[in-house]
Amino acid sequence: MAATTIHPDKDALLQRVPTGLYIAGEWRAATGGRTLGVEDPATGETLAEIADATPEDAVAALDAACAVQEQWAQHPPRERGEILRRAFEELIDRSEELSLLMTLEMGKPLSEARGEIAYAAEYFRWFSEEAVRIDGRYATAPDGRSRLLVMKQPVGPCLLITPWNFPMAMGTRKIGPAIAAGCTMVMKPAKQTPLSTFALADILERAGLPAGVLNVIASSSASSIITPLITDARMRKVSFTGSTEIGRLLVKQGAEQLLRSSMELGGNAPFVVFEDADLDKAVEGAMLAKMRNGGEACTAANRFFVHDSVADEFTKRLAERMGDLKVGHGAADGTQVGPLIDGTERAKVAALVDDARERGAEVLTGGAPVDGPGYFYAPTVLRSVPLGARVLEEEIFGPVAPVQTFTDEDDVVARANATEYGLVAYVFTRDLDRALRVGAHLETGMLGINQGIVSNPAAPFGGVKHSGFGREGGREGIDEYLATKYFAIANG
Repeated sequence: MAATTIHPDKDALLQRVPTGLYIAGEWRAATGGRTLGVEDPATGETLAEIADATPEDAVAALDAACAVQEQWAQHPPRERGEILRRAFEELIDRSEELSLLMTLEMGKPLSEARGEIAYAAEYFRWFSEEAVRIDGRYATAPDGRSRLLVMKQPVGPCLLITPWNFPMAMGTRKIGPAIAAGCTMVMKPAKQTPLSTFALADILERAGLPAGVLNVIASSSASSIITPLITDARMRKVSFTGSTEIGRLLVKQGAEQLLRSSMELGGNAPFVVFEDADLDKAVEGAMLAKMRNGGEACTAANRFFVHDSVADEFTKRLAERMGDLKVGHGAADGTQVGPLIDGTERAKVAALVDDARERGAEVLTGGAPVDGPGYFYAPTVLRSVPLGARVLEEEIFGPVAPVQTFTDEDDVVARANATEYGLVAYVFTRDLDRALRVGAHLETGMLGINQGIVSNPAAPFGGVKHSGFGREGGREGIDEYLATKYFAIANG
């Protein structure tokens, strides 16, 4: 891969981004002055040294959140919404610089980073409108002897844990409803991509968010700062996006305090192409479902089931499209696929492909790391992948598309469901009855019919089985941050 000149605004941008802990409305150093390096995954270069939080810093962040929780809960809903609206507008106005920042620390191409900023901003706009729509109900009891009043209140201080693959959108998807509901927060971004979260905190401060409502701490040791927070009796909720393995641990830890939890975990999405599908739409949908974020997405299509009658044509087209993608630094002109986040993740992807190849799978394109600095892996299409191959059973999190064939509808539904995960599935067919029938039987929280992207701030995002529980976005998203209180009022 040829060397490239990085964006000319890079150095000036990095100098403007905060690098400390954000606690009680102030940017501060970590206890003991510890720091953590943030790396550009395309070059291996250290972009910035940030404050590396300690357990003491974590407790200080929770102290700050607890100190203002009661006051923030009483803050007028309209003004909570206006804060989000102002933050939405600044995200849109600063899209270019925020996109570059995300590309530098995460690796995705600028075109995709711009799309994420727009998507992230929409969560603030959506929940700015939901802030004034928190309602309850009033009714007469069935026996007529009393009245029933039901109201919703903020659950209280929340621990928000975000992943590295969508550093801005996963932040707004959690912060937005928490602010709208009247909850204070301690947020822990992934150590690989904290700069986007720091920029987001700075935007919210300038949008008028009071000190202490949002506190941000990053750390090289996630467990050391999460454990004292999740086991503290003052914490009321945890919202986590990440791996199923870590999600299980957090649920166990939170069980001690019966902590209210939202878990958006792993996925292993099936992508089903029936014989009557529009192949142009199916291939285009496959590119979106597989290659968004270079495959580093829980919603990524990981198992392609294609009807035997169209499998050769579909696979040929998919391999051609994947093979033509330009791999490079996300900030370089024309780049379509950036690096994986680090060497560990690239090694996992390589091991999955090597295992499939050893078991007899045919590599149509790609199949190996890309030479040069950074953590690049070539977009890959595998055909004739045998049952038992790890690539069919594990979340890939990389640019690899394994293709299998089928002939029977019931069989493909059973194979699609043969996974511990249940986040999203994709179905391509011209037959609406079939789409609805198959969709009803797929064990998944979301379904894309003839389209390769399902994420939408106005819709509830989440899964079933080991893909987690709880929903983010939509009208359902704010309910995760609200507690229901019932008053029994005697008739006078």
